Amino acid sequence: MQSALISAVLLVGSSTYAAAHPHVFVDTTLRIVVDDGGQATGVEIGWTYDAFYSLLLLEDMRLDPDGDGALTDQELKVLNGFDLNWADDFEGDTYVLSNGAPVGLSRPEKRGVRVENGLITTTHFRAFTAPLQGLEIKAYDPGFYTAYSIVGAEDLVGACSGAIVPADLEAAYTLLEELLYALPSSEAEANYPEVGEAFSDTVALTCDGS
Repeated sequence: MQSALISAVLLVGSSTYAAAHPHVFVDTTLRIVVDDGGQATGVEIGWTYDAFYSLLLLEDMRLDPDGDGALTDQELKVLNGFDLNWADDFEGDTYVLSNGAPVGLSRPEKRGVRVENGLITTTHFRAFTAPLQGLEIKAYDPGFYTAYSIVGAEDLVGACSGAIVPADLEAAYTLLEELLYALPSSEAEANYPEVGEAFSDTVALTCDGS
């Protein structure tokens, strides 16, 4: 998915600005937490960062100095929660809808971190403001600096049933190209269009309490 995204970005018209985004690629897993009544009460979100970004993070934080890819317990403790220091207005790049209306999410609770094959995977939990039965979830960065790919359908839904509806990438890249060409070249990077949602897969869920 990551290599496909990179190739597609490079092929958008002749714009060099399209190749500037995204910069970070994240494979995302979602596990719905349900109560005894079968209603969804929150979502556990896993982010696996691409190899290059994982390497940059480890180097920047001065972890794994021997480069063997195995972090000590103390190093993992330092790494745990590094990506959860959010500004108050940051949505967490996770968006939930119920019957078409936005669902409020709690601040993130860290649930662990691991490093395998050079890739950093972090997990955090966010509670819904009220129990839900039918919902849709999207993972995206509006500015498309980060590209999220929803993966692992088998691990997706816990006690709920659901399906991943892939993004229409052809339409998304057409939109991106049109918006970029409408901008003066000097402004394209500074005012990169917010097209992240157009590239987002949608997870449609129905839980047992429905």
